Amino acid sequence: MSDQWQVAEDLLLRPTDVDMNQIQDALGQMMARQVDYADLYFEYTRREGFSLEEGRIQGGSYGIDSGVGVRAVSGEKTGFAYSDEIVPAALLDSAKAARAIAVAGQEGSVPVLSRGKAPKPLYTGDDPLDSLSDAAKVAMLETVDAEARAADSRVKEVMASLAGEYKAVLVAGSDGRLVTDIRPLVRLNVQVIVADGDNRQQGMAGGGARTGYTWFDDATVRAYAREAVRQGLVNLEAVEAPAGAMDVVLGAGWPGILLHEAIGHGLEGDFNRKGTSAFAGRIGEQVASAQCTVVDDGTLPDRRGSLTVDDEGEATSHTTLIEDGVLKGYMQDATNARLMGMAPTGNGRRESYAHRPMPRMTNTYMENGDYDPNEIIASVDKGIYATQFSGGQVDITSGKFVFSASEAYLIENGKITTPVKGATLIGNGPDVLTRVAMVGNDKALDSGIGTCGKEGQSVPVGVGQPTMLINDLTVGGTQ
Repeated sequence: MSDQWQVAEDLLLRPTDVDMNQIQDALGQMMARQVDYADLYFEYTRREGFSLEEGRIQGGSYGIDSGVGVRAVSGEKTGFAYSDEIVPAALLDSAKAARAIAVAGQEGSVPVLSRGKAPKPLYTGDDPLDSLSDAAKVAMLETVDAEARAADSRVKEVMASLAGEYKAVLVAGSDGRLVTDIRPLVRLNVQVIVADGDNRQQGMAGGGARTGYTWFDDATVRAYAREAVRQGLVNLEAVEAPAGAMDVVLGAGWPGILLHEAIGHGLEGDFNRKGTSAFAGRIGEQVASAQCTVVDDGTLPDRRGSLTVDDEGEATSHTTLIEDGVLKGYMQDATNARLMGMAPTGNGRRESYAHRPMPRMTNTYMENGDYDPNEIIASVDKGIYATQFSGGQVDITSGKFVFSASEAYLIENGKITTPVKGATLIGNGPDVLTRVAMVGNDKALDSGIGTCGKEGQSVPVGVGQPTMLINDLTVGGTQ
């Protein structure tokens, strides 16, 4: 593994004529006014993408981007500026713009920047774009196409995409912090269209990780293709979903996206500091069924949502949010943690140098319970079993959500029976937590496909859960 500090210097500083003295000067410019904290976030990103449709490669992309984000924080106010040029003049200009949020006053001091002891990296520092030849990347997509078409004659269209990213970041803070991180990321997506007469349905699969393209070995690539076809064929056989209040069983893994959206955002520090979350001011209270323990963990090796350090240079952590139904804490970046008198949890994230950091999820999931999944299904007389979701909407303030199931089945007399289509789950996140009746012992994380949006910023995340029974959840259907 290459030395991360050397790589970051070679990519971010050496080509730009910016050195540690100039970084120190920029921090000094901001601390010349009464600000609580200031930092510089340098970023270099190489990314590429390939897409296949109609049996051939339809597109390819490649790009390099670099820049610096400059931030000054004073109380609840944040001044932020950025430059897509890492040069001394732009650095100082951005620092002057960012410090404008603070009143003139006593000159602050800037500690000497120090690298300190870095956390152990959670992923390789190698460049994923160099982990396979372009010919091998194209061959991977062609394998997806061939495998999907060979799986069933009803496969009419196959769309696949492969993307990779190599990112180097450096964070310098007015507290003397000097941190680097080298972040790889790869993802493979597969979508198929299947048809039987006029009945056309789709299926999707894929995965990703913070590593090289070799994560997608031949067996994995073929499995994604077959899984996408399987989902599409299930939906060809699906009948219209019933509507009304009923018991709903969520499968293990990706259905944790409902937990992420309906509950996770409400546990981020900024919403709770401002009092706009349904969980604000409720630490220590019973907010969920005693079956529920929910964590956010950015320390899982190679996972899509993991980070060795967050975008403020803070080491990520395993943060227990809800334990046995009791609210234990929130996900915090440095600013909201300071304003709330709490410790940061390593959840300060940003989409790029052109965006300010805010508290965001990493890998958010529910821990195992005591029940066998088959026991959970057998307990339901009439209900819905949902294993895949395609999207939804959530109101953070109220907790109300609507989610669309892309793969779901009827449960009748304790058995999974007919697949259904058009099922939507409607409810309120905090209320749903109190309706959790049984939690399985089969916890799984998603395959590495999650992307989360907040205030116009998108970041990679992970989700997960065991099989889970929710009593009396409203199902919107077409019957």
